[in-house]
Amino acid sequence: MYQARKPSRTEFVPVRHLNYHVRQWGQPHATQAPLVLVHGWMDVSASWQFVVDAMRGDRWIIAPDWRGFGLSKADGPAPDNYWFPDYLADLDILLDHYAGERAVDLVGHSMGGNVAMIYSGVRPQRIHRLVNLEGFGMPETRPAQAPGRYAQWIDEVKALHRGENGLKAYGSVDGVAQRLMKTNPRLPRDKADWLARHWAAPNAEGGWEILGDAAHKVVGANLYRLDEALELYRRISAPVLSVTASDDSLSLWWKGAFTLAQYHERIQAVPRLRSAEVHDAGHMMHHDQPEALAGLIEDFLQAPG
Repeated sequence: MYQARKPSRTEFVPVRHLNYHVRQWGQPHATQAPLVLVHGWMDVSASWQFVVDAMRGDRWIIAPDWRGFGLSKADGPAPDNYWFPDYLADLDILLDHYAGERAVDLVGHSMGGNVAMIYSGVRPQRIHRLVNLEGFGMPETRPAQAPGRYAQWIDEVKALHRGENGLKAYGSVDGVAQRLMKTNPRLPRDKADWLARHWAAPNAEGGWEILGDAAHKVVGANLYRLDEALELYRRISAPVLSVTASDDSLSLWWKGAFTLAQYHERIQAVPRLRSAEVHDAGHMMHHDQPEALAGLIEDFLQAPG
């Protein structure tokens, strides 16, 4: 099994009636911005371990499990759906707790990249530098889609309460590792075995359950507004590095409804933008090529100007 070279420590932070699980590496430094890593949908903070291990330098790194993922839990009953603005408020409170008035370096992957981009437009003064790892956003929508979207949201909430949208359980941790490798054929067995023990946990029946709330599968009630997203992009004052993988995940997911070319066009709204590509990698680039990605991130964060 993979052996972490830079072991993390964990703690729980109260955030808006949740116990937020936060993983840290390194120690606070008086002259260096904290580095905050935020994961994607159905992922966990431990997923950053390979990139952290590959980093040349030592930094204070903070990585939360988003609400409803990993070990972050609600104090009361679990919600039956999740709202994107909650991630923005959660991140703001976590930065209050860990960074105070200091600006941070922020790295987000996938859903976390979307959160990081929007947050950086809302709170530009809190971001020193930003790295967006395939936080693409969503296909553009039309107002005429709103009635159907609200109806879909209602139907999916009701289905969740009927127990129809649960996450699959696995008979063993080996089954979880096999699932991870099936989803990402580039993931080596040693890393899959390590990740499986952080991505899932044993249940009372002797199986292994994914550490993600099934309510995350409920579609968002509100349409994605491209005009709003672009205005937020324009408000980002920090230098931004947009990183994509050599595999074109958007073509696989959206079948032409949203393309990589459209993403590259959108991201031009960011005032201080650089772009890079990780070769021989898919969407989970932090698993596929952690050394290459760590190098890109560190070079960007250390570059002058």
